[in-house]
Amino acid sequence: MIALLSRDMKLALRAGGGFGLGMVFFLILTVLVPFGIGPRPDLLAATAPGVLWLGALLACLLSLDRLLALDYEDGTLDVLATAPLPLEGALFIKGLAHWLTTGLPLVVLSPVLGVLLQLPPQGYSWVFVSLLIGTPALSMIGAFGAALTVGIKRGGLLLSLLVLPLYIPTLIFGADVARRGLAGQEVLSPVLMLAGITLGVIAVMPYAAATVLRMNLR
Repeated sequence: MIALLSRDMKLALRAGGGFGLGMVFFLILTVLVPFGIGPRPDLLAATAPGVLWLGALLACLLSLDRLLALDYEDGTLDVLATAPLPLEGALFIKGLAHWLTTGLPLVVLSPVLGVLLQLPPQGYSWVFVSLLIGTPALSMIGAFGAALTVGIKRGGLLLSLLVLPLYIPTLIFGADVARRGLAGQEVLSPVLMLAGITLGVIAVMPYAAATVLRMNLR
């Protein structure tokens, strides 16, 4: 499992692996939003949590088509399907590698980019915490979507259409945690909901992804 995790992370960090693409998109989005809204610091501060969450979600989505496609093309998925390591475990590792190379850098970068959106200092920690809790769910849901569309030529658009509705609950509660924390309101309920979604996704999605992947590999 460690060898598979190391391999997937090295592939993601190579040129064209999607590591830099997500962060560049995240940066571009947060730079352009103030130009679109205009010199309205109060409005920027109010919308900053939602913009940061939406940017992180779309940045994660950009690299999902590479999650299994390269392994499908070179036959690695066939080897994993017959390896001693359960396919569910392999897909969990792939989702974890995606989060470590895409989701986690976005989490770390989010407070810095919050400055561009006039996010007040008390909101930095809540944006960071909400993304830290919620982004693993985005990667694991993405692994399920990648398993559904593996082998389909130019399946990136289909993958986005399948995955985006599943992302909505995470987006809603993640942005709500950041907004409530920024406003000084009670955050325990949305934090627990967000953590429950992430834990549920991590528990269920590797098995769902393995089931559909076995069907696609037949």
